[in-house]
Amino acid sequence: MIAEARAEKIKVLIFDVDGVLTDGQIFVIPGSDGKGIESKGFAAHDGLGISLARLGGLRVGIITKRNSQTVAIRARDLKLEFVYQGQAHKMNAIREILEKTGYTINEVAYVGDDIIDLPVMRQCGLAIATANARQQVKDVAHYITPNLGGFGAGRDAIDFILSAQGTLKQVIEQYLDEENPAAGVADVGVGNM
Repeated sequence: MIAEARAEKIKVLIFDVDGVLTDGQIFVIPGSDGKGIESKGFAAHDGLGISLARLGGLRVGIITKRNSQTVAIRARDLKLEFVYQGQAHKMNAIREILEKTGYTINEVAYVGDDIIDLPVMRQCGLAIATANARQQVKDVAHYITPNLGGFGAGRDAIDFILSAQGTLKQVIEQYLDEENPAAGVADVGVGNM
């Protein structure tokens, strides 16, 4: 089955974080207490894309191995429905999402970049690798984003799915319609988290 046909069936879109929604770098700033403060950069294009995904009817979330306050703050700002941190075995979170939603694994798209993402990518309906993904991940992907993780790869995935579903142009117009209350509900936060 071609990637576009797979994308037509997607109801849930799940992202890895490091290397997908970020460029994979983790900055640790030493604190006076001897502990570090973690910092990461996220692409604004991905955030707006998540608003478009919601308007298009997709349910969106993240699954990551790391536990990070930075990620928790960004997930809250993005109003993500599914947030799973500390997940060494990401299929456990996927099974929980499927149980909560009643969807099948074929209705899940997953965006990853490294081998920890392979168990989900080998089973989900649409496996998406970022342009900067490890070769093993690209080898199982149905679609590879043109942009790198942290530089719009998340938006690439969303645009690909919504285009395949024939809703991207309509969703963009809904988002731009200042009188559309659904756009405000679907929109991400405005910072000052």
